[in-house]
Amino acid sequence: MFGLGMQELVIILIIIIILFGATRLPQIGSGIGQAIRNFKKGVKEQDEIDVTPDKEKSKETKKEEIDKEKEGA
Repeated sequence: MFGLGMQELVIILIIIIILFGATRLPQIGSGIGQAIRNFKKGVKEQDEIDVTPDKEKSKETKKEEIDKEKEGA
């Protein structure tokens, strides 16, 4: 495996534990796993359609809401 033996892998693991601490390793692992899952999900899904209303439309709907409130009051 890339020319690394068991001893080299153990030394690398010990260095990682010293740098990050044993308590942070599960957090780092879950964060990396979640990032990979989200990336795969994003690649497989189709592009979403942006349905954000235009500024003009939002102004019209606000005016309509104000008119309805005036009628109801």
